[in-house]
Amino acid sequence: MKDILTYVRRALVWASVLGVFSVQSALGAETIKVGILHSLSGTMAISETTLKDAMLMLIQEQNKKGGLLGKKLEPVVVDPASDWPLFAEKARELISKDKVSAVFGCWTSVSRKSVLPVFKELNSILFYPVQYEGEESERNVFYTGAAPNQQAIPAVDYLMKEEKVKRWVLAGTDYVYPRTTNKILEAYLKAKGVAAADIMINYTPFGHSDWQTIVAEIKKFGSAGKKTAVVSTINGDANVPFYKELGNQGVKATDIPVVAFSVGEEELAGLDTKPLLGHLAAWNYFQSIKSETNADFIKQWHAFTKNAKRVTNDPMEAHYIGFNMWVKAVEKAKTTDPDKVIAALPGIEAPNLTGGMSKMLANHHITKPVFIGEVRGDGQFDVVWKTPGLVPGDAWSDFLPGSKDLKGDWVGLKCGNYNTATKKCGGSG
Repeated sequence: MKDILTYVRRALVWASVLGVFSVQSALGAETIKVGILHSLSGTMAISETTLKDAMLMLIQEQNKKGGLLGKKLEPVVVDPASDWPLFAEKARELISKDKVSAVFGCWTSVSRKSVLPVFKELNSILFYPVQYEGEESERNVFYTGAAPNQQAIPAVDYLMKEEKVKRWVLAGTDYVYPRTTNKILEAYLKAKGVAAADIMINYTPFGHSDWQTIVAEIKKFGSAGKKTAVVSTINGDANVPFYKELGNQGVKATDIPVVAFSVGEEELAGLDTKPLLGHLAAWNYFQSIKSETNADFIKQWHAFTKNAKRVTNDPMEAHYIGFNMWVKAVEKAKTTDPDKVIAALPGIEAPNLTGGMSKMLANHHITKPVFIGEVRGDGQFDVVWKTPGLVPGDAWSDFLPGSKDLKGDWVGLKCGNYNTATKKCGGSG
């Protein structure tokens, strides 16, 4: 009798446990999970934490509209902690364990390169919101940040034509984005007739803090009697001591302007901007740009963060565009199935924050306007130049020998690196 009672008790316990699991499973099925893969600690947290907050706001706003496919969106936030191998581990966790439908994340190209094999193996979708070096078009990735022809090349053109720059300092953090971008820029400058002696290239590690010697070298390089500019691909919190040292050594924008590709409103919020007045940044969005859509976005952002001083920036806009494109593609496909959503995304249009409509292209890049902004005393930017219209993102550079014949086309050619010369998929080899 005792054995029978014990058995009944155990059966009731297991029934209760299984009931809890089935309820949790049912609840899980009632939401669509969205992965957020941004560094909340380490050297890149200065830039990436805001993107996590932006995604939480976008998901909250979508849920206010009724969610997606009749279900609420559920954010799943992880912290890869500026540790590149950890990005891959956290991506695998999001896809395999948390069963997210898509992931919005990464900042540095080394983090994106780290997670690529995971997204390909597990056939999930990554929306990547930051300017990068190009030379890539992957089926499982949608690039909503700028390719080099949407930021780096226009910035150099501006400096050449408007600032009459003749000598060039290409200063970057030592990883794939700055090195590849500067390789493209060096080839572009030489094609424009710039001598090798008029190009100085320098790389520093992530988190570099002692800029005294390097800034002194930049000053010396700029004292040769030719107008000199710094093209900066310095990333993360190393920008704070870099700009401070420029101020310490009296490097003014009127003497040697710096145009940055990774310094926006968020990074300037932590700096004394007085020594930086007149220095430049090239982006596809600035908070200061007047448009009804941007005004609404800024208002939502301040309400969400409960802080009227929180700034917006370009990668936030890239997430705004990418998220809205993903929502439209899911609605079009009537499912979150990755294959069907990937097929639905090319051709999708969504508003950008500066007053136009951005389109997802067959190479998984988007159309974007390009702006050059000048640093103001309040940490915002005055737009001093812009492209006449939207620029289509080019996955492969026209200025690198191994890339100029390549194109990405996931619609007609089903290939990210189709060689137009050999008529083969698989690149230049």
